[in-house]
Amino acid sequence: MLADVTTELWLIRHAPAVHEGRLAGRRDVPCDLPGEEVLAKVRAAVGMASVICSPALRCQQTAAALWPGVEPQLDPRLWEQDFGAWENRPFETLPDIGLMPLGELATHRPPGGESYAEQCARVAPVLRDLAGQGGRIAVVAHAGVVRAGLSLALGSVPAGLAFQVAPLSVTRMIAVPGGLWSIAGVNRVFG
Repeated sequence: MLADVTTELWLIRHAPAVHEGRLAGRRDVPCDLPGEEVLAKVRAAVGMASVICSPALRCQQTAAALWPGVEPQLDPRLWEQDFGAWENRPFETLPDIGLMPLGELATHRPPGGESYAEQCARVAPVLRDLAGQGGRIAVVAHAGVVRAGLSLALGSVPAGLAFQVAPLSVTRMIAVPGGLWSIAGVNRVFG
């Protein structure tokens, strides 16, 4: 439940993953950080904030580069979608699941993994809790987490899948009293 405060959530996707042509998902891989000029632009746009982060190495590296000396709060619920048997597979060997409506795609579960809808159910409580804190909060996580935030704000799990989320992009959501959300910007890139 959202408190009667206004909270700005700045959802930041980690810098490009060093995935070596393989699906990273929950695999802990480093990131390829951009130069200080790009980091400074992101930092200036977001400003000083509380920092919440996925435990993934690529997210922690991104947070440390953006806010040196700030210890982020790690939350395992902010991990990327679990792609199960598809994890660590070369992209070209992933099964072609074909085109499907967003509602079906949202509930499609890779073998041994979780569906996007299940990821949303895992992420939404974190974002709701953060929304009740007030102030400006940076969430450094994954594309799926950013999409889950958009799904929450739009009130539709499948709707979040319609958005592209570039590495090191910023999506800004505002939680306002009464449990309402405003999407103030999506997929803003600085490089």
